[in-house]
Amino acid sequence: MFIPQPDRSVVAVPPPGDGPGFWAGAPSAVHRDGWIYLAYRLRRPLGEGRGYAVAVARSADGERFETLLTITKEQMDTESLERPTLVVTPEGGWRLYLSCATYGTKHWRVEVVEAADPAAFDPATSRVVLPGDLKTGVKDPVIVHRDGLWHLWASCHPLEDPREADQMVTDYATSHDGLAWTWHGTALDRRPGAWDSRGVRVSAVRFDGDGAVTAYYDGRASAAENYEERTGVATGPDPSTLTANGSAPAASGHAGGGLRYLDIVPVPGGHRLYYELTRADGAHELRTELR
Repeated sequence: MFIPQPDRSVVAVPPPGDGPGFWAGAPSAVHRDGWIYLAYRLRRPLGEGRGYAVAVARSADGERFETLLTITKEQMDTESLERPTLVVTPEGGWRLYLSCATYGTKHWRVEVVEAADPAAFDPATSRVVLPGDLKTGVKDPVIVHRDGLWHLWASCHPLEDPREADQMVTDYATSHDGLAWTWHGTALDRRPGAWDSRGVRVSAVRFDGDGAVTAYYDGRASAAENYEERTGVATGPDPSTLTANGSAPAASGHAGGGLRYLDIVPVPGGHRLYYELTRADGAHELRTELR
């Protein structure tokens, strides 16, 4: 298992400012042709822009990144952007799935843009692939293509009572093309009385040889811990059924404890971990470690 060890990590992307509400993180990584490509979200505090942009960057060493393009929330007609998902199709094309907040509501949807190259995504060509509905907001998908089938785990939030919209479970869906999805219910749910009793959000999934899966997820115990989730591990006999393991999460050593949005990418000689970590001043930075 790949449990983050922040003391072994380095900063890959610093936050866009100092103090609470300034974040760089929510990473999604792909290794291809000797490069690591990374999509991530940039955020300012509430009232100063929230999730104002998603950047796509690349690196030869996995630590020092050059920005290829930036997509703003204005280009996506959204109040805020959250975790992007960067994937390569079996045909060699690229997709960027974007989590978008609907103006004036707690609702979230997911849109996709496609390109032949990760520097060429055009937000003007985006289309909605996970619309959610009046009762559910959908965001932060984890997407894996395996054995001819697309698998997706998404964070789903209840919308009927705005005061409860911070709650979340992870639902599972499949697709033959990665665009039209069929839902199969909740894959990972909360555990009453535990550190993840208020919300669980799958952030990375690894398939074992027999079809069983190991998933890494963000969890929180209360609405007050929103934005400061910590990382746990869940396992299952198949992608649709996950059970949380352990009684203590991986966390930052600073106030708030946030260690979230873990992604894992195989690289020559091991694996690169990317995750969002809370700093001593309350800002969030995007960190990486080689394992």
